[in-house]
Amino acid sequence: MNGPRPPRLICFHHAGAGVSAFARWRSVIGSAAEVVPLLLPGRGQRIREQRITDHDPLIAEVDRLVAELDSLIGPLTDRPFAFYGHSLGGLVAYSYARELQRTGRPQPDLVAVGAVLPPHLRSPVLSAAGLPDTELLHRLVDHGLLPPGAVEEDRQTGLWRRRVLPALRDDLRLGEALCAVGGGPLHGRLLALAGEGDTIAPPAGVAQWSQYAPGGFELRTVPGGHLFFRERAAPALLADVLDGLRAAPRPVSSAA
Repeated sequence: MNGPRPPRLICFHHAGAGVSAFARWRSVIGSAAEVVPLLLPGRGQRIREQRITDHDPLIAEVDRLVAELDSLIGPLTDRPFAFYGHSLGGLVAYSYARELQRTGRPQPDLVAVGAVLPPHLRSPVLSAAGLPDTELLHRLVDHGLLPPGAVEEDRQTGLWRRRVLPALRDDLRLGEALCAVGGGPLHGRLLALAGEGDTIAPPAGVAQWSQYAPGGFELRTVPGGHLFFRERAAPALLADVLDGLRAAPRPVSSAA
């Protein structure tokens, strides 16, 4: 007789990224969970689709994000599931978990956010979304998010300016919009991961997610800076946590 299926770990990428951000996680997490990275519009195989940005009115933008996530995540909630969002992805994961809670739909057994400050704080990167290209590139390089060559490349033909910066800037604007909407308490369990050397979302700031988690909060630090998800420590930590979740059929929700 087959045992229960593992829970799903639905992953939300950081600004300017795509599903490849979590390419190595499956081998680390193994049988503890099925890793499901989500691809938002405007990148990878969806490059021709319009990105979700703040070019639209704020409420319309957030509604579009919710509708997009409904279409992607709805079919995945037939067994226990968890969210992990890194940086911008943490704000997306938290915001969508709040929407599921508000509408009475199946909710994640765990919301994990990494390398991100809570909505009432502003990181030095999110607040830079409106800077001119060169200034924004300098800000990203200073925090170790892009290589120094990103600033030095040709203004017209450079890869970073043409291919990376537009999507990254739109994602930062989305993060600003989610912070502007604000937040409230999550009734479920919230796990926050912080990089010991992260200058964008330092552990002391990440710890303030505790204000949003009356249902249970834990802060864990891992080696590395803002992009610590590239190393083994974060997925290994999540594997240990997820190994305790047991898959079970979920009742079909009658909520709209």
